[in-house]
Amino acid sequence: MAVGTNAMPVTFVAHALAVIAAIMVLVWSISYRGGLAWEATNKNLIFNLHPVLMLIGFIILGGEAIISYKSLPLEKPVKKLIHLILHAIALTLGIWGICAAFKNHNESGIPNLYSLHSWIGIGVISLYAFQWVYSFIVFFYPGGSSNLRSGLLPWHAMLGLFVYILAVGNAALGFLEKLTFLENGGLDKYGSEAFLVNFTAIITILFGAFVVLTVSAKSPSSTSSNDDDDSHSYSAI
Repeated sequence: MAVGTNAMPVTFVAHALAVIAAIMVLVWSISYRGGLAWEATNKNLIFNLHPVLMLIGFIILGGEAIISYKSLPLEKPVKKLIHLILHAIALTLGIWGICAAFKNHNESGIPNLYSLHSWIGIGVISLYAFQWVYSFIVFFYPGGSSNLRSGLLPWHAMLGLFVYILAVGNAALGFLEKLTFLENGGLDKYGSEAFLVNFTAIITILFGAFVVLTVSAKSPSSTSSNDDDDSHSYSAI
């Protein structure tokens, strides 16, 4: 059920938070952690790709995909295509980000998949991929019947929102895990880097909250339609 707020102004706050979060994670990875690299003697530079790709590529672009479908005053086929493409890019960059973490671990002699963050991360990316593939087949091409789309649409929205909320929570868990490792290695618990990481996590959570609020807000194009892909303003991942 939509809340009384119009989705469009809510997205302005979400966009601003996205920009802030992207800048913060880049400053952390480049200025504090030494930069980004796929091949490097310093294996930490490989790992630095992980938070950047997961936050900017997966969380932010995934959120923007949700926002675009709900808030843009465009024709539904256009919104659907934007929604689909942004999620495909988010999924691709998310997979790349996970590969960066595995590459860093393998080249540094660190075990893989030993933490709750990594377990949830694999679950999230798997659900995200499943959601995208079945949504492409049912809602885009070749497309299911009208009854099938109508029946699956609420589940599509519910699963998508669940996966996205889980992804945002796991991102915060990842920031906590990395910061804990750094602090155990001697990083000042009250230093500028520690505050930067914590505030980046907070901004990420706030961005996710405004994405969810957008889903709950009224669409600017909430005119009646016989297209089941937009009935009841369902739109999630």
